[in-house]
Amino acid sequence: MKILDLVCVPALTGFYVDDQAAILAGATHDGFDYVGTPQTPGFTSIRQPGEALSVMLILDSGEIAHGDCAVVQYSGVGGRDPLFNALESKAIIESSIAPILIGHEIKEFRSIAAEIDNLSVDGKRISAGIRYGITQALLDAVAKSKKVTMAEVIQDEYATGIPISIIPMHTQSGDDRYTNVDKMILKEAGVIPHGLINNVKSKLGKNGEIFKEYVGWVRDRVLEIRKNQNYSPVLQFDVYGTIGDIFNSDVEKCADYLVEVSEFAKPFQLRIEHVIDGKSVEGQVKVSKALRNALAKRGSSVQISVDEWCNTLEDIKLFVEAKAADVIHVKMPDLGGINNTIEALLLVHANGLGGYCGGTCNETDRSAQISAHIAMACGAIQILAKPGMGVDEGMMIVGNEMARTMALVERRK
Repeated sequence: MKILDLVCVPALTGFYVDDQAAILAGATHDGFDYVGTPQTPGFTSIRQPGEALSVMLILDSGEIAHGDCAVVQYSGVGGRDPLFNALESKAIIESSIAPILIGHEIKEFRSIAAEIDNLSVDGKRISAGIRYGITQALLDAVAKSKKVTMAEVIQDEYATGIPISIIPMHTQSGDDRYTNVDKMILKEAGVIPHGLINNVKSKLGKNGEIFKEYVGWVRDRVLEIRKNQNYSPVLQFDVYGTIGDIFNSDVEKCADYLVEVSEFAKPFQLRIEHVIDGKSVEGQVKVSKALRNALAKRGSSVQISVDEWCNTLEDIKLFVEAKAADVIHVKMPDLGGINNTIEALLLVHANGLGGYCGGTCNETDRSAQISAHIAMACGAIQILAKPGMGVDEGMMIVGNEMARTMALVERRK
């Protein structure tokens, strides 16, 4: 099967891009928007509509293979690529990538994905967002050529030895952190609620008191309205380094505080993402490892998840080697080609850590569907229900894709 043509079209994402630096500095809400001056280069306002680019490969079978280019909500910080521009990316793809792919015979995924992922234009590596969408489309093309699911292509080409299975979904509340928790509980999401704890004054508290109260509320709400008494979600919260902010990045004080918070989560497992900002990849590895060790010395069951400064396959290798976290958030758009996500998740799995097949609310339905195949094939412990912040939509898109894929795999058996 050959690629006859490549067609790109700008598309909508499931959310927005936000200037994280401005929000952490105290930008306030004005309805759904934010008031204040942008601080991150490239932003013209603190909240902007996200941009995506759909890439369609027209195959000689008459089929269309499809992937979407996109970037994360908090672009331009933590070592990430800047904002994604759909029209600029379209021009790059049509001038520099289409000539490589048109006429290419689709036989397997890994080699062509690696070629695109390492491609440079004018001496500069193409953006992670472009690499993300193109490699999605290539995986879809290979699956269509072999008449199997994308999960089965991964399982075969990477010789994973991991059974394809349904993965627990991690849902995001956004700022609607109470009503959305009810949705998560009613639909029995496996990991809840994210919480978007990205401001000390309004969401954490200068002594961490607001966050403690919220964790306790989530626990109580699960116990109060769950329909199935065996439903026992992991309580995972992303705190965006704010705990480190109130304790001046003192690892011992942060560990003591997390032990206190865990009492508010019982009887559920507590997992905290990005407790302290390490300011660099090396700094993040060091501080995350120290925090994990400090919690272990206290006999605490609190789990640490890393996200910021863990943006590439090379970064993830450093975190895994140092055992610097219990759970590694493999934030798919940041890694560029999905071949990197596959290798990262398999590496994490092989080293006995938890692989979180994640990403961002600022993705598309298509990138979310393809994420489902990757998580199912690579032994991830959880997958982000994406895109958007409405809970129901992300759970539907990712959950339904996993269900369909599993049914097809089982049928073939």
